[in-house]
Amino acid sequence: MSPKGHRTFIVGVGCTAFSKMGLEAATKALLDAGITYDEVQAAFVGYCYGDSTTGQRALYQLGMTGIPITNVNNNCSTGSTALYNANTLVGAGLYDCVLALGFERMARGSLGTNFPDRESPTAVFGASSIQLEETLSAGENHGPGAPRMFANGAQEYFDKFGGNIDHLARIGKLGRMRIDVRLFTTTYAVVASKNHKHSVNNPYSQFRDGWSVEQVLAAPKITKQLTKFMCSPTSDGGGCCIIASEGFVHKHGLENQAIEIVAQALTTDDPTTFESNSAMNVVGYTMSKNCADQVFAQAGFKDGEGRDQVGVVELHDCFAANELLTYDALGLCEHGQAHKMVERGDNTYGGKYVVNPSGGLEAKGHPLGATGLGMHFYITMQLRQWAGPMQALGLFDVPDKRGKYGLIHNIGLGGAVVCSLLRRPEFYKEGGEDGRKRLGYNHGHECRSITRQDVDKVKAQKNSPYILQLAKL
Repeated sequence: MSPKGHRTFIVGVGCTAFSKMGLEAATKALLDAGITYDEVQAAFVGYCYGDSTTGQRALYQLGMTGIPITNVNNNCSTGSTALYNANTLVGAGLYDCVLALGFERMARGSLGTNFPDRESPTAVFGASSIQLEETLSAGENHGPGAPRMFANGAQEYFDKFGGNIDHLARIGKLGRMRIDVRLFTTTYAVVASKNHKHSVNNPYSQFRDGWSVEQVLAAPKITKQLTKFMCSPTSDGGGCCIIASEGFVHKHGLENQAIEIVAQALTTDDPTTFESNSAMNVVGYTMSKNCADQVFAQAGFKDGEGRDQVGVVELHDCFAANELLTYDALGLCEHGQAHKMVERGDNTYGGKYVVNPSGGLEAKGHPLGATGLGMHFYITMQLRQWAGPMQALGLFDVPDKRGKYGLIHNIGLGGAVVCSLLRRPEFYKEGGEDGRKRLGYNHGHECRSITRQDVDKVKAQKNSPYILQLAKL
């Protein structure tokens, strides 16, 4: 919702198995909403690895209507940044229907740069993290830049709060001054295994192996703390969300599937990233905390309140180490108690929250431009109660109980964090035609490809047959 008070809603969502691209995701979202591309008044398209105006090239397959199309690149938070911009326009009352699309096609291996003739903007983050390794109990680390930075951040978290980590002490002897890295690795493995087990129920996931803690631990080491199965893979894929005003919802009879964006924020780094001598802050701990605090304040909650009304969370687990940091940053646990949240099982079915029921980035994949939109897809389906075997929520008729809200957290180093708080609105109606009928199946938990006939149903009247014949389905 904007400062002016205009309510905004997700009315259509589309996702691909994280091996497909933008046309499929956008077509599914339009079919879900029951509208054609003619209704879209503006669009934001996110991707990291692609030439300028790739967004236009993707959407021209659905029509050439002359609307403003803006291309977005904000590292791993690119997809949510596109959605944030779309939501801002609708919330400000400038448009009634704006589309946010994200996609990515990534090279194999660890993340790199497309511009080797200049310094990467994230190089200063890596250098700062490496300098801080001498302050950490594990000492000098190794591995590619991104996992090394996040592992260092989590190492600091455990160094600070390790003196009272009871469940780690039960795994092995806990030194008061120097903590065994193997203890952390086991904790990360529990988190990673939880996500991989969740992913078994998600047909969109890149991995559906359900790896055990033992299998996660046995995987090749990437850093001192992280194994391969604790890290998100490189991925291809697309995601799409259509943001609409309340008037648009009622005009098109979408009350039975519209999900309200109650609050949303985008934050960037403050001086603590480099001036606090904290490996946690280098990887966005304070940036994430600030964003979450803004979202809950915007939703009308006082300091620290509101988390008890959240039932399901999709957060940015690019590495298992970051998921632990994020529990604390989002206020899902008391400060310094992320390890105890894991011990209690408060991050999975039957616990306080269900975190990453989709399988998270570690299992479902992490195509940078699509990731944040995929997160919103999954929370939207949870709140619609269309998530099938992934369903975590069911208390919508009791507004003061847990399960009223779904929370999303998406971070990109460099840096930007987007957090969104979603809920099913009071005018939600059960029954009637919805996106499941328009697609012919429940795309909340079934993964199917689109057809040429599907594209024909949603394409704009102003379209180019020349462009359409080049579309790859």
